[in-house]
Amino acid sequence: MPTTDPEHSPSPDTGVRLQKFLADAGLCSRREAERRIAQGRVRVNGLVIREMGFKVQPGNAVSMDDKTVQPKETLVYVLLHKPAGVVTSCHHRGERVVTDLVPLPQRIFPVGRLDKDSTGLLLLTNDGPLHHRLSHPSFDHEKEYVVQTRPPLNANALAQMAEGILLDGRRTRPARVYRKTPQSFGIILREGRNRQIRRMVAALGAEVQSLHRIRMAFLQLKDLAPGKWRYLHPEEILRLKQL
Repeated sequence: MPTTDPEHSPSPDTGVRLQKFLADAGLCSRREAERRIAQGRVRVNGLVIREMGFKVQPGNAVSMDDKTVQPKETLVYVLLHKPAGVVTSCHHRGERVVTDLVPLPQRIFPVGRLDKDSTGLLLLTNDGPLHHRLSHPSFDHEKEYVVQTRPPLNANALAQMAEGILLDGRRTRPARVYRKTPQSFGIILREGRNRQIRRMVAALGAEVQSLHRIRMAFLQLKDLAPGKWRYLHPEEILRLKQL
Protein backbone atom coordinates (compact mmCIF):
# COMPACT_ATOMS: atom_id res chain seq x y z
CA MET A 1 0.00 0.00 0.00
CA PRO A 2 1.64 3.36 -0.94
CA THR A 3 2.25 5.75 1.91
CA THR A 4 3.68 9.24 2.25
CA ASP A 5 6.48 9.94 -0.21
CA PRO A 6 9.29 11.58 1.85
CA GLU A 7 10.67 13.37 -1.19
CA HIS A 8 7.37 15.23 -1.53
CA SER A 9 6.58 15.76 2.13
CA PRO A 10 5.32 19.29 2.81
CA SER A 11 7.18 21.89 4.82
CA PRO A 12 6.21 21.68 8.51
CA ASP A 13 5.51 25.40 8.49
CA THR A 14 2.79 25.42 5.82
CA GLY A 15 -0.49 23.76 5.01
CA VAL A 16 -3.42 22.51 7.10
CA ARG A 17 -3.36 19.31 9.17
CA LEU A 18 -5.15 16.54 7.33
CA GLN A 19 -7.64 15.80 10.12
CA LYS A 20 -8.56 19.50 10.32
CA PHE A 21 -8.94 19.64 6.53
CA LEU A 22 -11.42 16.74 6.65
CA ALA A 23 -13.33 18.21 9.58
CA ASP A 24 -13.49 21.66 7.94
CA ALA A 25 -14.94 19.98 4.84
CA GLY A 26 -17.87 18.91 7.00
CA LEU A 27 -17.32 15.15 6.59
CA CYS A 28 -16.82 14.25 10.24
CA SER A 29 -15.36 15.44 13.53
CA ARG A 30 -11.61 15.88 13.84
CA ARG A 31 -11.41 12.81 16.13
CA GLU A 32 -13.34 10.70 13.62
CA ALA A 33 -11.05 12.02 10.86
CA GLU A 34 -8.04 10.81 12.82
CA ARG A 35 -9.63 7.36 13.10
CA ARG A 36 -10.25 7.19 9.35
CA ILE A 37 -6.70 8.36 8.60
CA ALA A 38 -5.32 5.62 10.86
CA GLN A 39 -7.47 3.10 8.97
CA GLY A 40 -5.80 4.09 5.70
CA ARG A 41 -9.01 5.45 4.20
CA VAL A 42 -7.57 8.85 3.25
CA ARG A 43 -5.33 9.66 0.29
CA VAL A 44 -3.49 12.83 -0.72
CA ASN A 45 -2.41 13.01 -4.36
CA GLY A 46 -3.16 9.29 -4.61
CA LEU A 47 -0.99 8.30 -1.63
CA VAL A 48 -2.43 6.75 1.52
CA ILE A 49 -1.67 8.98 4.48
CA ARG A 50 -1.58 7.59 8.02
CA GLU A 51 0.40 10.39 9.69
CA MET A 52 -1.63 12.65 11.99
CA GLY A 53 0.85 15.47 11.50
CA PHE A 54 0.60 15.46 7.69
CA LYS A 55 -0.33 18.86 6.27
CA VAL A 56 -2.41 19.42 3.16
CA GLN A 57 -0.95 22.03 0.81
CA PRO A 58 -2.90 24.29 -1.57
CA GLY A 59 -3.60 22.35 -4.75
CA ASN A 60 -3.36 18.89 -3.13
CA ALA A 61 -6.02 16.37 -4.19
CA VAL A 62 -7.60 14.78 -1.10
CA SER A 63 -9.93 11.77 -1.14
CA MET A 64 -11.57 9.58 1.49
CA ASP A 65 -12.95 6.17 0.64
CA ASP A 66 -12.05 7.00 -2.99
CA LYS A 67 -14.34 10.05 -3.00
CA THR A 68 -12.88 13.52 -3.63
CA VAL A 69 -12.99 15.84 -0.64
CA GLN A 70 -13.84 19.45 -1.45
CA PRO A 71 -12.96 21.91 1.32
CA LYS A 72 -15.78 24.14 2.49
CA GLU A 73 -14.13 27.46 3.09
CA THR A 74 -15.72 30.85 3.53
CA LEU A 75 -14.28 33.40 1.13
CA VAL A 76 -12.85 36.41 2.93
CA TYR A 77 -11.56 39.76 1.65
CA VAL A 78 -9.41 41.88 3.95
CA LEU A 79 -7.93 45.36 3.67
CA LEU A 80 -4.83 45.75 5.87
CA HIS A 81 -2.75 48.80 6.78
CA LYS A 82 0.68 47.20 6.51
CA PRO A 83 3.21 48.72 8.92
CA ALA A 84 6.94 48.98 8.23
CA GLY A 85 9.12 45.99 9.11
CA VAL A 86 6.56 43.34 8.13
CA VAL A 87 7.16 41.08 5.14
CA THR A 88 4.44 40.68 2.51
CA SER A 89 4.31 36.90 2.59
CA CYS A 90 2.46 34.02 4.22
CA HIS A 91 5.67 32.61 5.67
CA HIS A 92 9.21 33.96 5.92
CA ARG A 93 11.52 32.27 8.38
CA GLY A 94 12.58 34.56 11.20
CA GLU A 95 10.39 37.44 10.02
CA ARG A 96 6.99 38.80 10.95
CA VAL A 97 4.63 38.46 7.97
CA VAL A 98 1.41 40.23 7.03
CA THR A 99 -0.78 37.20 7.74
CA ASP A 100 0.42 37.34 11.36
CA LEU A 101 -1.55 40.59 11.62
CA VAL A 102 -4.82 39.01 10.43
CA PRO A 103 -5.62 36.06 12.74
CA LEU A 104 -8.35 34.36 10.73
CA PRO A 105 -9.08 30.61 10.49
CA GLN A 106 -9.00 30.85 6.69
CA ARG A 107 -5.64 30.82 4.95
CA ILE A 108 -5.45 34.11 3.07
CA PHE A 109 -2.87 35.43 0.64
CA PRO A 110 -1.67 38.98 -0.10
CA VAL A 111 -2.54 40.44 -3.49
CA GLY A 112 0.69 41.85 -4.89
CA ARG A 113 3.29 43.04 -2.44
CA LEU A 114 4.75 45.94 -0.54
CA ASP A 115 8.43 45.96 0.40
CA LYS A 116 9.31 45.22 4.00
CA ASP A 117 10.03 48.90 4.68
CA SER A 118 6.99 50.17 2.76
CA THR A 119 3.64 50.84 4.40
CA GLY A 120 0.01 51.20 3.50
CA LEU A 121 -2.88 49.46 1.82
CA LEU A 122 -2.65 45.74 1.19
CA LEU A 123 -5.45 43.44 0.06
CA LEU A 124 -5.57 39.80 1.25
CA THR A 125 -8.02 37.08 0.22
CA ASN A 126 -8.53 33.33 -0.19
CA ASP A 127 -10.54 33.88 -3.39
CA GLY A 128 -8.12 32.18 -5.79
CA PRO A 129 -9.55 33.37 -9.13
CA LEU A 130 -9.83 36.98 -7.93
CA HIS A 131 -6.35 36.85 -6.39
CA HIS A 132 -4.91 35.62 -9.69
CA ARG A 133 -6.70 38.28 -11.72
CA LEU A 134 -5.73 41.19 -9.47
CA SER A 135 -2.11 39.99 -9.20
CA HIS A 136 -1.58 39.45 -12.93
CA PRO A 137 0.66 42.09 -14.61
CA SER A 138 -1.98 42.62 -17.31
CA PHE A 139 -4.57 43.79 -14.79
CA ASP A 140 -4.70 47.53 -15.42
CA HIS A 141 -5.72 49.07 -12.08
CA GLU A 142 -4.34 52.18 -10.41
CA LYS A 143 -2.14 52.14 -7.32
CA GLU A 144 -1.44 55.43 -5.56
CA TYR A 145 1.54 56.12 -3.30
CA VAL A 146 2.94 58.98 -1.25
CA VAL A 147 6.74 59.02 -1.38
CA GLN A 148 9.29 60.99 0.63
CA THR A 149 12.85 61.15 -0.70
CA ARG A 150 16.28 62.43 0.27
CA PRO A 151 17.11 64.84 -1.24
CA PRO A 152 13.62 66.00 -2.31
CA LEU A 153 12.95 65.64 -6.03
CA ASN A 154 12.55 68.89 -7.96
CA ALA A 155 9.86 69.63 -10.55
CA ASN A 156 12.04 68.44 -13.42
CA ALA A 157 12.63 65.07 -11.74
CA LEU A 158 8.92 64.63 -11.08
CA ALA A 159 8.21 65.37 -14.74
CA GLN A 160 10.70 62.67 -15.74
CA MET A 161 8.94 60.18 -13.47
CA ALA A 162 5.62 61.09 -15.06
CA GLU A 163 6.99 60.56 -18.57
CA GLY A 164 8.75 57.29 -17.72
CA ILE A 165 12.15 56.18 -16.47
CA LEU A 166 14.39 53.67 -18.23
CA LEU A 167 14.78 50.58 -16.00
CA ASP A 168 16.59 47.47 -17.25
CA GLY A 169 16.37 48.73 -20.81
CA ARG A 170 12.60 49.23 -20.69
CA ARG A 171 10.84 52.51 -19.96
CA THR A 172 8.20 52.61 -17.25
CA ARG A 173 4.67 53.46 -18.30
CA PRO A 174 3.57 57.11 -18.01
CA ALA A 175 2.35 57.93 -14.49
CA ARG A 176 0.44 60.69 -12.77
CA VAL A 177 2.78 62.55 -10.42
CA TYR A 178 1.95 65.48 -8.15
CA ARG A 179 3.68 67.48 -5.45
CA LYS A 180 2.45 66.55 -1.96
CA THR A 181 4.80 68.54 0.33
CA PRO A 182 8.21 70.14 -0.28
CA GLN A 183 9.78 66.79 0.70
CA SER A 184 7.27 64.37 -0.81
CA PHE A 185 5.20 63.62 -3.88
CA GLY A 186 2.28 61.43 -4.89
CA ILE A 187 2.43 58.99 -7.79
CA ILE A 188 -0.29 56.90 -9.46
CA LEU A 189 0.92 53.83 -11.34
CA ARG A 190 -0.78 51.32 -13.60
CA GLU A 191 2.04 48.79 -13.47
CA GLY A 192 3.92 47.04 -10.70
CA ARG A 193 7.50 46.22 -11.65
CA ASN A 194 9.81 44.97 -8.91
CA ARG A 195 10.68 47.80 -6.46
CA GLN A 196 9.66 50.17 -9.24
CA ILE A 197 9.30 53.43 -7.34
CA ARG A 198 12.50 52.94 -5.35
CA ARG A 199 14.42 52.20 -8.55
CA MET A 200 12.90 55.19 -10.36
CA VAL A 201 13.89 57.48 -7.51
CA ALA A 202 17.41 56.00 -7.45
CA ALA A 203 17.75 56.60 -11.20
CA LEU A 204 17.10 60.28 -10.48
CA GLY A 205 19.89 60.42 -7.89
CA ALA A 206 17.81 60.30 -4.71
CA GLU A 207 16.78 57.74 -2.08
CA VAL A 208 13.32 56.79 -0.83
CA GLN A 209 12.85 57.60 2.85
CA SER A 210 9.26 56.42 3.08
CA LEU A 211 6.86 54.80 0.64
CA HIS A 212 3.18 54.61 1.58
CA ARG A 213 0.36 53.15 -0.53
CA ILE A 214 -2.93 54.98 0.02
CA ARG A 215 -5.09 53.51 -2.75
CA MET A 216 -5.55 50.44 -4.94
CA ALA A 217 -8.17 50.84 -7.67
CA PHE A 218 -11.15 52.33 -5.77
CA LEU A 219 -10.06 50.97 -2.36
CA GLN A 220 -8.65 53.66 -0.06
CA LEU A 221 -6.72 53.35 3.19
CA LYS A 222 -8.30 56.46 4.76
CA ASP A 223 -7.95 56.51 8.57
CA LEU A 224 -7.22 52.79 9.17
CA ALA A 225 -4.38 52.68 11.71
CA PRO A 226 -1.06 50.87 11.00
CA GLY A 227 -1.34 47.15 11.74
CA LYS A 228 -5.14 47.23 11.71
CA TRP A 229 -7.44 45.58 9.18
CA ARG A 230 -11.06 45.37 8.15
CA TYR A 231 -13.26 43.16 6.02
CA LEU A 232 -14.25 44.57 2.65
CA HIS A 233 -17.88 45.62 2.44
CA PRO A 234 -20.13 43.52 0.13
CA GLU A 235 -20.37 46.36 -2.38
CA GLU A 236 -16.56 46.64 -2.46
CA ILE A 237 -16.24 42.92 -3.17
CA LEU A 238 -18.75 43.21 -5.99
CA ARG A 239 -16.90 46.17 -7.51
CA LEU A 240 -13.58 44.27 -7.34
CA LYS A 241 -15.10 41.34 -9.21
CA GLN A 242 -16.51 43.71 -11.83
CA LEU A 243 -13.21 45.48 -12.53
